[in-house]
Amino acid sequence: MNLNKLAIVLALCLTLLGCAHPVMTKIKIVAFNDFHGQLESPGTFRQTPASPASTNVSVGGVDWMAGYIAHLKRQNPNTVVVSAGDLIGATPLISALFHDEGTIEAMNRLGLDFNSVGNHEFDEGKTELKRMQSGGCHPTDPNTCRGADVGTPYPFEGARFTFLAANVMESATGNTIFPAYAIKKVGGIRVGFIGMTLKETPTVVTPSGVAGLLFMDEAATVNALIPKLHALGAEAIVVLIHQGGTVPTTQSISTINQCAGGLNDSPIKAIVNQLEGDVDLVVSGHTHQAYNCQIANRDGRLISVTSAHAQGKLLTDIEMTVNQTTGKVSAVTATNIVVDRSNSAITPNNTLTTIVNNYKAIATPIANRVIGAIHATITRTTNSAGESALGDVIADAQLLETEAAGFGEAVVAFMNPDGIRADLTYPSSAVDEGDGKVTYGEVFTVQPFGNSLVTLTLTGAQIHVLLEQQFTGCTMGYPVDAPVTGQPFNRILQVSKGFTYAWKERGTACNNVDPSSIKINGVQVDPAASYRVSVNNYIADGGDQFYVLTQGANRLGGALDIDAFEDYFSANPLVTPGLQNRIALSP
Repeated sequence: MNLNKLAIVLALCLTLLGCAHPVMTKIKIVAFNDFHGQLESPGTFRQTPASPASTNVSVGGVDWMAGYIAHLKRQNPNTVVVSAGDLIGATPLISALFHDEGTIEAMNRLGLDFNSVGNHEFDEGKTELKRMQSGGCHPTDPNTCRGADVGTPYPFEGARFTFLAANVMESATGNTIFPAYAIKKVGGIRVGFIGMTLKETPTVVTPSGVAGLLFMDEAATVNALIPKLHALGAEAIVVLIHQGGTVPTTQSISTINQCAGGLNDSPIKAIVNQLEGDVDLVVSGHTHQAYNCQIANRDGRLISVTSAHAQGKLLTDIEMTVNQTTGKVSAVTATNIVVDRSNSAITPNNTLTTIVNNYKAIATPIANRVIGAIHATITRTTNSAGESALGDVIADAQLLETEAAGFGEAVVAFMNPDGIRADLTYPSSAVDEGDGKVTYGEVFTVQPFGNSLVTLTLTGAQIHVLLEQQFTGCTMGYPVDAPVTGQPFNRILQVSKGFTYAWKERGTACNNVDPSSIKINGVQVDPAASYRVSVNNYIADGGDQFYVLTQGANRLGGALDIDAFEDYFSANPLVTPGLQNRIALSP
């Protein structure tokens, strides 16, 4: 709110015989985050934390998202559509094969207005990210500018919406790589949107992706911009930030509008607590969580802080009420809604359905590209110790990708078994590539989540805790607000070559792994020493209840897991897994 403007209005009211009833304008903001190029449905969303799979709801798909947004716009034409980052990067095959051009084209037709940059927007570096905004073909990859095949313009049109990056500056010039903010007049109200990503982005992205860039403090950046926005006439201020928090509840339809624990001591809470009083709304992301919170700013005023999970499963329907006379936001209400594909009131966008189907059609032959060979089927079936041949191979691939200087200096890699979704089979698939030949589509089916690699530092003692967290009943290293108490079943991590240990269930929680058996290249791990460890971003953030990984220091983001897998086949044209003897059962 502009205080000078308010003072003038109040003075006029006192001078006259009385003030007329204020004219209130309602502005709708439709928000989402962490879309990650999920053009097709990502699957289902559970009804309640304990609901059986049979009651899960089919969700998402960009055509259905567009249908929901069109429905919301009919309720209020004064609507702005925003994204809080990771719109692209870590994407499925249908988008990733074409450098996410299809996602940008889809968002143009969905009606997106603004996207704050997320860390994954930098996966291919600032030059490629700028191409996403400005358009044009990829300089080297032929899988680009496929408009003639899918029904979009040629060359690639670039984003018709605006990328915002208030806290990302080019070190050589001191300028932000994209506009820091945008002001949009909606229903006669000038709304300022500030967009940015987490300042820790260099720690979760490969060095080449952020070369020459500086990432500034989030709260300080917002506070410095507010006087400028007011000077330009902005009356309401919205922050779109790719940083978030977690709630200690299992994500489900019944919990998506909760704020259990008030986001506790999360990064987004700390940021909001520092924001000056004129920020009216914060749309957040990054943690792939659904929440709808009221968090105090530095003046103690509660402001709405929202997040809509990820992959287009949810949208946040936000209503902002503004006094036209004073320019003051009098109320903000927000509701997370499920993008339910069975909703008869919603009509999916046919244009987007066609574009997605066309991209899928041209992705198919690319998916059938042969990238390597195996001498026999490599399965995810585990032995009595919990080790699988395919788990060994994937862990070896991740170690190979992250062991070099500048790429992590890892000495061991761990892979969560639930992330291995299929076997690599020796017989030829239906595409007739030939026995023993491995296609890109096959390895993508094995690892379909688009996770990125993270290398971090653990002590030897923390590695021991990590191994104990594999077993039921052990909550060693768990946060106090963890929603469950131990693994629901033994979840044995797959390990890379050179790492060995032995375990046995002894009937006492957190006492299953013999610390003296934990070795790297035959040398016992020192509890006090530090070791560089590579995992995927899912478990790095505590996924599958491997909470000790969240304590890892000096994080460095790396390649996508699928790219590491392909690089492994390039280095090993005929993959022959060795004996499964890295994990042993104690006598």
